[in-house]
Amino acid sequence: MPEIVAKSEGQQAAEAGVETFRKDLGPFVVAAETTRMAMLFTDPKQPGNPIIFANDAFLELTGYLREEVLGQSFNFLMARGTDPDPLARIEAAFAGTSTGGSEICYRRKDGSEFWSAILVSPVQDERGDVVQHFSSFVDLTDHKQEQAQSRMLIDELNHRVKNTLATVQSIVWQALRNTSDPEAIREAIESCLFALSRSHDLLTHENWEGAGLLDLIKAALEPFGVANGRSEHFVITGSNIRVSPKVALALDIALHELATNAVKYGAFSNKAGSVLITGMIERLPEGNRLLLRWQEKDGPPVASPSRKGFGSRVIERGLAHELEGTVDLDYRTDGVVCSINFPAPNGARDG
Repeated sequence: MPEIVAKSEGQQAAEAGVETFRKDLGPFVVAAETTRMAMLFTDPKQPGNPIIFANDAFLELTGYLREEVLGQSFNFLMARGTDPDPLARIEAAFAGTSTGGSEICYRRKDGSEFWSAILVSPVQDERGDVVQHFSSFVDLTDHKQEQAQSRMLIDELNHRVKNTLATVQSIVWQALRNTSDPEAIREAIESCLFALSRSHDLLTHENWEGAGLLDLIKAALEPFGVANGRSEHFVITGSNIRVSPKVALALDIALHELATNAVKYGAFSNKAGSVLITGMIERLPEGNRLLLRWQEKDGPPVASPSRKGFGSRVIERGLAHELEGTVDLDYRTDGVVCSINFPAPNGARDG
């Protein structure tokens, strides 16, 4: 024998109320039953506005059976039922003092939450007395998720813009500190901004999730003769270790400055000169380090500069600060050597 579950008095009264207003409202109730919008009718004469009708769309939205809904207080679905603000907005809607709908967070039978816009309208008899309240629900869950995604993207964009502006500020400060010659300042700033723009292109292609170290090096040196990583002036070895956007921006500017210096004074100022660039992970007990080495050879003899130029300041000070590591710029007679040492990205390893 199947188990017989006694209906509550509230549910019995609700079912009786359904039949009453089904007869009174006829086609309207039929339309409410068949529409794809979630709808309820409630009894305004009882405390809590108990539900006396729920259409199939409402049951599908909430996951409840009809017998689990009838007789329940209108607010039984509220995910945050103790919050005074949504309770006050719902109360105002039933009192007819609110303008427009309200966005409320509700809880389904399985415990999951969803956002819904609700619109409460009175149903009046011929004397103008409110005999039922008619409530419609519009599921806003996807809309809320899109809003959250948009906020996240805007926050991320703000973060990137601030980082980029900080980098630009540092470039300008270093250029102004290095010389008072307007043409030299313009050239230095334009050169670095060009490198920065190239970094942004690479990172945008990677959805700003980082960049491969070898990809970064090839992109940075492309204006200096590297085509798809092949040139007699360059030998690039190592693994395509993924680095963060912040690291990528800093390294690209430093590589650009090293190459620019090599064109003016070093290995790229004659036909025989070349550069060996290597990147590798060094495993240490205190944490893995990423080692990047730039070594010039077969260029003209190198002499240590009498004063630090713009490029040297960007590499030695700016780069070390951005990477939270160390930078050693050695002006050897047989060619400039730049050794960069900084914490390796989490999970990075040699291929």
